[in-house]
Amino acid sequence: MILYNDYLKSKYGCKVHRIAIDAGFTCPGRCIYCNNNGSRAAYIDPEDTIKEQLRKRIAYLRKENGAKKFVAYFQAFTNTNAPVSKLKKAYDEVSGFDDIVGISIGTRPDSVDRKKIKLIASYKKSYEVWIEYGLQSTHDKTLDLIKRGHTYNDFLKAYELAKEYGLLVSAHVILGLPGETKKEMVATAERLSKLKIDGIKIHLLHVLRGSELEDMYYRGDVDLLEQDEYVKLVCAFLRNLPPNIIIQRLTGEGSREDHIAPLWALDKIGTINKIRSSFHP
Repeated sequence: MILYNDYLKSKYGCKVHRIAIDAGFTCPGRCIYCNNNGSRAAYIDPEDTIKEQLRKRIAYLRKENGAKKFVAYFQAFTNTNAPVSKLKKAYDEVSGFDDIVGISIGTRPDSVDRKKIKLIASYKKSYEVWIEYGLQSTHDKTLDLIKRGHTYNDFLKAYELAKEYGLLVSAHVILGLPGETKKEMVATAERLSKLKIDGIKIHLLHVLRGSELEDMYYRGDVDLLEQDEYVKLVCAFLRNLPPNIIIQRLTGEGSREDHIAPLWALDKIGTINKIRSSFHP
C-alpha cells in the first residue's frame, strides 16, 4: 500500500501539503449525500480569491508546520464545470507561488471534454498534474440511486481521455452506499484494478446536514457502516487493488458543524490507524 503522503515525500524530499481551493464553480447536479458546501474545506473563505486562499494557507502551514512545498487542490464542487476560458483563468492563479509543485483538479466524468483535458494537461510543463474523478461506484444502479448523473461508461471514457493526454488519474469511491453489498463494493476495486489508475480515494458514506441523505437517514431508509465494518471493508477493497496504486485517502468526514452520522467517523486518525494495523496484502 503506497500512501499519498509517502509518495510525495519520496518524490520531493519533504512533506508536501495539499491546499484545498474553492474556485467558485458549481456542480451540474446534486447527489443525495451532498449539501451546499460542495466538499469545501473548513479553512476556506469562499469570498477570498484563489490567490488569497493560497497565500493565507501557505503562510499558515509555513508558520505552524515549517511547510516547504505544496499541491494546489481545486476541491470544492466541480472544477471543470465552466468554459475553457474561465477554467484557464482559475488555474493560472496558481502561478507565482514558487513552492507549489502540483495541481490537482477535482471533477466529474460527465464534466470534461477534449478541450478541457488538453488545457489541464498544458500545466504538466510546470507541475505534477492530477485529475480526480468522482466515480463513487462502478455500478450504474447505484449511480442512478444516488443521483450521480453519469454512468460507469462515462467514467471509462473520461479516464481514457485523461490518459491520452498523460494525466495522472485518481478515482473517488464511496463505501457504504445504499443498496450495495460488500461483494459489489469489492467488485468496484476489482474493476478499477484492471485500469491503469494512478490513485484512489476511499470515502465513507456519511450524513451531512442539508443533504437529501439526511432526510433518508431520519426516515430510517439508509443503514450506515459501523467502524469495524468499515475497516474490514477497506482492507478487502485494498487487497483487490494493485500494490502500485497510490492511496490518497482511506476515509472521510464532514465538518463538525455539518456532520450528523456516523459519529465515529469524526475520529479520522483512529479509523486510519485501525485500517493500517489491520491491512495485510
